[in-house]
Amino acid sequence: MKRKTLNILTVSAIITTIGFLMDGDMKEPSMTMRFTEFFALMTMLFLAISAIYLPVNSLTKRLQRIQN
Repeated sequence: MKRKTLNILTVSAIITTIGFLMDGDMKEPSMTMRFTEFFALMTMLFLAISAIYLPVNSLTKRLQRIQN
């Protein structure tokens, strides 16, 4: 579980970095606001990916146990 969580966090960080660099909006002059936006987006992506991946993974493992 720990490895899966780390992998999801890594994917979230990569997607967030790509999205942050591709964003065409004016950047806030405050570094605090930039970090806040970055980590807020990364947290939202992490939660969204986790909410989809972990239940699907659990369901597939249960179905495999039932078939065997």
